[in-house]
Amino acid sequence: MDPKNLKFTKEHEWVRVDGDEATIGITDFAAGELGDIVFVELPKVGASVTAMQSMGTIEAVKTVADLYAPVSGVVTAINHSLEQGPDLVNKDPFGDGWFVRVKISNAKELDGLMDHAAYQRMIGK
Repeated sequence: MDPKNLKFTKEHEWVRVDGDEATIGITDFAAGELGDIVFVELPKVGASVTAMQSMGTIEAVKTVADLYAPVSGVVTAINHSLEQGPDLVNKDPFGDGWFVRVKISNAKELDGLMDHAAYQRMIGK
């Protein structure tokens, strides 16, 4: 997947919008900073999430980080592959390493997210 078509948060989550559904993951930069990811805790399908609030955790060998919701909505799917292989996040953060899908409740929240160029500037690339 081409990251240039995504939206980004300051906390290094990415969002791919398809209609009223958002697929959410973390960037390759974040995965690299965290190191080897060994466990992820995700919200349950049907759970409500609020933009910029924690919706789960990412546990790496050296640290635990919050996973923030870039947009508000209801979780429609979680990536069950991460239960058995959380290292997918390190191997393919923009593809098979996605975390959740959310039915967006307020599309205007997307306007507050960065495009690819702005995110690259933020991380100094």
